[in-house]
Amino acid sequence: MKTIEDSLKNNLKGLYYGNRILLPFNCYLLKVIIEDDIIMDFSPNSKSIYVHEEDNFTEIYFKQFKNIKDTVSKYETIKLIAVEKAKDIFNFDNHYKLAVHIEEEHKLTIEKTDEDILFIE
Repeated sequence: MKTIEDSLKNNLKGLYYGNRILLPFNCYLLKVIIEDDIIMDFSPNSKSIYVHEEDNFTEIYFKQFKNIKDTVSKYETIKLIAVEKAKDIFNFDNHYKLAVHIEEEHKLTIEKTDEDILFIE
């Protein structure tokens, strides 16, 4: 299983296709911010998002959007708060604030954000 930390250190890219993004690690998601939407409901009945994990990656489907590339401009990001699978979710030191940038050819760049980046807490 790849970790968030390994993915960041090795500059691993994610992928996107249509309304789906694929992250190169497994994680617990606590919050996703896309456009003006702040998503915190990751239950199977969520109207906004569907999260599916495989052995080495996490898929996120944005149900309200048809195409991520048309939704998120090159000047915007998808923001995530995530925790490594084996870490204590209740320890805030384990929370990663990540920015996901849409690139060409279905690639995503994932980076840890500065503390100055606005995350609505």
